[in-house]
Amino acid sequence: MSSGGPERPQLVAHVQQALSYTLFDCKWVPRSARLLCLGSAARGTGLIQLYELRGGRLALLREIEKAKPIKCGTFGATSLQQRYLATGDFGGNLNIWNLEAPEIPVYSVKGHKEIINSIDGVGGLGIGEGAPEIVTGSRDGTVKVWDPRQKDTPVANMEPVEGESKRDCWTVAFGNAYNQEERVVCAGYDNGDIKLFDLKTMSLRWETNIKNGVCSVEFDRKDVNMNKLVATSLEGKFHVFDMRTQHPTKGFASVTEKAQKSTIWQVRHLPQNRDIFMTSGGAGSLHLWKYEYPAQRSKKDSEGAEMGVAGSVSLLQNVTLSTQPISSLDWSPDKKGLCVCGAFDQTVRVLIVTKLNKV
Repeated sequence: MSSGGPERPQLVAHVQQALSYTLFDCKWVPRSARLLCLGSAARGTGLIQLYELRGGRLALLREIEKAKPIKCGTFGATSLQQRYLATGDFGGNLNIWNLEAPEIPVYSVKGHKEIINSIDGVGGLGIGEGAPEIVTGSRDGTVKVWDPRQKDTPVANMEPVEGESKRDCWTVAFGNAYNQEERVVCAGYDNGDIKLFDLKTMSLRWETNIKNGVCSVEFDRKDVNMNKLVATSLEGKFHVFDMRTQHPTKGFASVTEKAQKSTIWQVRHLPQNRDIFMTSGGAGSLHLWKYEYPAQRSKKDSEGAEMGVAGSVSLLQNVTLSTQPISSLDWSPDKKGLCVCGAFDQTVRVLIVTKLNKV
């Protein structure tokens, strides 16, 4: 696969900003040229920094310090008017912040016994049907779903059954929120387990194991009938599952791609085209991929049961930006091709991906 050619997307480093702390997550503020950096200060406190993109530089607008290091954040369960940020921290706390008045959280709950590794939101920003909900996944082995309108108790709690050992949950994502009733949560764990929880029936709908710690899972869209799910792993592979057809015994069809030797920390789908996604890696690189559907997405097995057919994945472009892992990644929901990533070299970088309408 050549990555040259005039029509191929290019990953252009636009701005980079050195930080004086460990960066765990970065997020675009919806409908703005602003972004957030979330992390841990040297003295063990949490930091939220708000930057604005001004031409070729990032201007720091606000810095907010909190008691515990902040691991992850999402705007997914808020309205576009409010744009409240939900965060998960090292103390197991789920907090929701009004960034205009960030002194005291507008919602706070001690959600987990240990660090919240991953968070996702749905039902806000005009995306997805149904109630605004936040899902948190923790080292304590549980995955919990919260409705910010209900205090203190989760609306769903997925935990190991009696006698089952608890696994560190590294990643969570919402999907299938295409009407008021339907909604799923996908969770990935340190032992390679992937579990799909159906929130409508409050049951485990599907599970599989990819034999290696699951670093990131994401549906190509939260607000459609389940279409595709990407799961990335500790040893450089990612898996694309076709979620349209679930076979009674074989589950979902998938294609596996070895991107690199090192960990794939994150996967993020392009908001304006669900068949294009970016992965970020332990070697400080970003890879831009495109999924190609097969001629037919399902077929009948010998028993006459429908089973899915996986497509293929092609590499559009890649770039190495850092000597350290790129651990967080977020596309701008508003400007196609604008993305931000954070790495363990304590640098946040804004990139522009060109020619996305040509692929």
